[in-house]
Amino acid sequence: MTETPSFPEPVISVRNLVVEFATRRGPLRAIDGVSFTIGKGEVLGVVGESGAGKSVTGSAIIGLIDAPGRIAGGEVLLHGKRIDNLPAEEMRRLRGRKIGMIFQDPLTSLDPLFRVGDQLIETIRTHSDLSASAARERAIALLAEVGIPAPERRIDGYPHEFSGGMRQRVVIALALACEPDFVIADEPTTALDVSVQAQIIALLKRLCATRGTAVMLVTHDMGVIAEAADRVAVMYAGRIAEIGPVRDVVKHPLHPYAAGLMGAIPTLSSEADRLTQIPGAMPRLTNVPPGCAFNPRCARAFDRCCIERPEPALPSAALAAREHVASGHRVACHLYTAREDAR
Repeated sequence: MTETPSFPEPVISVRNLVVEFATRRGPLRAIDGVSFTIGKGEVLGVVGESGAGKSVTGSAIIGLIDAPGRIAGGEVLLHGKRIDNLPAEEMRRLRGRKIGMIFQDPLTSLDPLFRVGDQLIETIRTHSDLSASAARERAIALLAEVGIPAPERRIDGYPHEFSGGMRQRVVIALALACEPDFVIADEPTTALDVSVQAQIIALLKRLCATRGTAVMLVTHDMGVIAEAADRVAVMYAGRIAEIGPVRDVVKHPLHPYAAGLMGAIPTLSSEADRLTQIPGAMPRLTNVPPGCAFNPRCARAFDRCCIERPEPALPSAALAAREHVASGHRVACHLYTAREDAR
């Protein structure tokens, strides 16, 4: 059995988070009882199909759920202090100072009409007492830290003068401008080619290690998760199906959905003629089945799966040893809570 990496200081704690969207037919529950923590210097990868609730979870944590959406239950704590119920203005100040955000498309974060240096300097001065000249020096240092060549010159460039990878580095610099304790990276490498993806992943890991920043990495790319994350949470239909150390979940997935995701990743060592295919599709929010939301697509489902919703839990010691899973690995599946003869 492998050991779970130790991250003793939870920076962010999410407890039974529920997010709903009001409609004419009543509220639709997009996130349904999600719980996890992220420690200082830890990267938690959040993975799943489109519609699983990954980005909505991140937006809810940092207070960016727009009406008609709302947090309908649960708590979000930063360093033990609840932040999901803060006034909008206080949350806005917190986002710049304690929480950073890296979006999928850097052009949504950068104003094309302003130089990148002006945008960095404005962010720095909004959340600090630095003078204009000191803020500019800080901005140049940030651009150098994220790997922008000749930062003294490039700081006066406009976003369109940077490549996609360089723009993403600028966005990372913006997110880190005020040395936040927690950063959400929402699909930060999707629009980049493979070589640039590797550079951005290495950059995120290095900054996380040197600064002690807690990172929530949202992606559908298991390759990115395997390279960058310490732990991974697999989401399905607004719930966490499985969460544990990344190597453990990738090599020994327990939940049938997680196993399907891992089986769909091509490897050089695989001798199979075809990759694993998960039948069916993610259920609509208006039609989430009772019990385990994955049961209509699961080849191992039995009667209990269609009636009773499973909650993420530690498998028994015997099962953990048999499946080679680490301590702290949790799975929401009746296969690991039912009797042995039900498996």
